[in-house]
Amino acid sequence: MGVMLLAALVQAQQAGPALSTFASSSDVVALIAKAKAERKDGQAIVIEKILQFAPYVANLEYRASAGAAAVHPKEAEMMYVIEGSGTIVTGGKLTGATIDGGDSKTISKGDFLLVPENTPHWINAIGSPLVLMTIKVPRGEAK
Repeated sequence: MGVMLLAALVQAQQAGPALSTFASSSDVVALIAKAKAERKDGQAIVIEKILQFAPYVANLEYRASAGAAAVHPKEAEMMYVIEGSGTIVTGGKLTGATIDGGDSKTISKGDFLLVPENTPHWINAIGSPLVLMTIKVPRGEAK
């Protein structure tokens, strides 16, 4: 239900040509199975597109192990935990593939997160395979 709500929100906020504006719960379940099947040993993340409505893309991220830290200078990132659990670190200082300092938070099914633009973030521990829906939101110019 949360995936559909967020998908509707993304759809309502956009103008322009739609590339993909609906994904059913069975579509999402199929994407999870596809990502799990395509994952190679040692691969931290597999990404599949759920919806695309320029300039936004709702991605499914299947994470079976911790990956590298990231920062998006001009985009916030919204996340919804579809299933699984893990730990995310936000803030601090990006030091290669990890973060020095920052705030650590346990996340699990049903949680929503917003990582502001230019904020380091890192899923550094996986309790069980973590499936996220993520949307990068470009920062608009202030008026």
